[in-house]
Amino acid sequence: MLNIATDIQSLTAFRRSSSQMMKQLRKSKRPMVLTVNGRAAAVVQDAEAYQHLLDVAARAEEGEGIRQGLEDAKTGRSHPAREFFREFEIAHGLSR
Repeated sequence: MLNIATDIQSLTAFRRSSSQMMKQLRKSKRPMVLTVNGRAAAVVQDAEAYQHLLDVAARAEEGEGIRQGLEDAKTGRSHPAREFFREFEIAHGLSR
């Protein structure tokens, strides 16, 4: 969860205190929003926390793919693999 007291900083403040803020990023594992002229311009995050975020997103995508496949099978929007390969071989002039 974002802590607006510590996790939103100006880019200028980040430049001045980058070492201290990097320690904060590693300790908190939360991203930090950097602002320019009061508007969000960038987000910085500890590398380990970012990798965790990527891993969570990858698992979510896998789960969504499985969910969609099961839904397709349930509603009849699929056909047997044998049939697909037979059609593929015919379409591409392949023979067994």
